[in-house]
Amino acid sequence: MRALAIERAQHGERLDRALALLLPEFSRSYLQQLIEAGALRLQGAVVTKPSQRVRAGDRLEIELRPTPQSQAFQPEDLPIPVVFEDEHLLVVDKPAGLVVHPAPGNWSGTLLNALLARHAGARNLPRAGIVHRLDKDTSGLMVVARTRAAMDRLVEMIAAREVARQYLALAHRPWQGADQRRVEAPIGRDPRNRLRMAVVDLQRHPGKTAATGVRLWQQAEAGCAVVCTLETGRTHQIRVHMAHIGHPLVGDVLYGGAVSAAVPRQALHAFRLAFAHPVTGAAHSFHAPLPPDLQPGWAAWGLRYNEPEWLTGQPAVVAHDGASRRGPARAPAPRR
Repeated sequence: MRALAIERAQHGERLDRALALLLPEFSRSYLQQLIEAGALRLQGAVVTKPSQRVRAGDRLEIELRPTPQSQAFQPEDLPIPVVFEDEHLLVVDKPAGLVVHPAPGNWSGTLLNALLARHAGARNLPRAGIVHRLDKDTSGLMVVARTRAAMDRLVEMIAAREVARQYLALAHRPWQGADQRRVEAPIGRDPRNRLRMAVVDLQRHPGKTAATGVRLWQQAEAGCAVVCTLETGRTHQIRVHMAHIGHPLVGDVLYGGAVSAAVPRQALHAFRLAFAHPVTGAAHSFHAPLPPDLQPGWAAWGLRYNEPEWLTGQPAVVAHDGASRRGPARAPAPRR
């Protein structure tokens, strides 16, 4: 237990800010967690609101105990499917349901925890070498650095769009128009719902430019399967852009997608990752098969999944009648 007194300089400050000034050896985030957990007494009474204002002379008592966040960055022996690994980096095929980085509600059991257990050097790297993320319910390929040199170079490559990241998605409504289109629309926090992202007007709301290439893969009466290529890497980018053009992802209820008995989550899978090795310069291209939990969704719509087509980079466009052809040619309208 630590006893403190609010000084004249902190008069009128928020409780958490005043506490951070009095205890500079601890982060404000950590102190906020202690307050919210009931570990602080102000004038002898428990206070749980970090925003409460304090006055000069107020007496504080705080119990400096571990919080979930302070214990989050611990190694955990968790299974992670590794596609490729050398002394500089590894490529993992992240399963759906695995959180990438500790956050409220998921302070343990994350990919970061698994990386800390996998190799000792991860503790010396920011975010244990994680250079890009996938949502919890998105499956597929991620590259992770094992050295600082590889991490710095991978960050540069991603910013310069030198890392190819492609996703396969199952979306509502049959595709209309040209087989390929580029969605360029800025993304920011949804001003009406802070839990969501949205396409925003940058003159009115904060956000960042975002661009996604979308190509029809297969057509069905109920919807379509598409390949999405990231040009930028904004939070929920593909999900937001697909909803913006009228094709929300199956199972993605946050952005207007309907729940399907055949798809237990948002139907989004990072199936291809390609880049020049950040240290050796060698060309690498990795493919992750459509995971078993998503395959029934394709089957329910009568869509075909053929592994060799994934490896060519030029999938067949398949009409609802089962006819297929190579490349970006337009699929016939679905039969009624």
